[in-house]
Amino acid sequence: MKKSSIYTGTGDSGSTSLCGGTRILKSHPRVEAYGTLDELNAHLGLLAASLEDTCTIDFISKIENDIFTIGCYLATENNEHCPIDNDNIKKLEQAIDDITTSLPPLNSFILPPNREQSARANICRTICRRAERAIVALDKENPVSHNALTYINRLSDYLFTLQRQLLKGEEKMWQKPCK
Repeated sequence: MKKSSIYTGTGDSGSTSLCGGTRILKSHPRVEAYGTLDELNAHLGLLAASLEDTCTIDFISKIENDIFTIGCYLATENNEHCPIDNDNIKKLEQAIDDITTSLPPLNSFILPPNREQSARANICRTICRRAERAIVALDKENPVSHNALTYINRLSDYLFTLQRQLLKGEEKMWQKPCK
């Protein structure tokens, strides 16, 4: 029986392979972008593990799949087609709208949450924003699908809204020191 190996040694010099075999440095903006999405997915899994609502857990599972899809798209050199479409984006927008109807209006910035589930959603949101910045940086070198960028932007909005929902009305508002 042939033993499969998780280690190959091909990345020991600081390079990695894109889908298709092209080797690039691990510090390349492309790797930074899909690596940050990988980090986001790890934290989404941690968030989902802390939840009890099966509808939200299932929705996060769909998001994780979409994130993997975008990561695969980014890891493929000269890939002009991104499988993320307007329907994926509309589902995020609908989820945001559904949650927002049960939340009070927001008139101030909120401070980082002090409930574990909300804090996990907030961490996911900040990683999502970093992924967005990395994808925008990549887009300056290699054009990236508008749908991929839009999806990641909406996802951070969803995670913010989910964070608020998980706080159950116990948001700490930022006390602006000057007017």
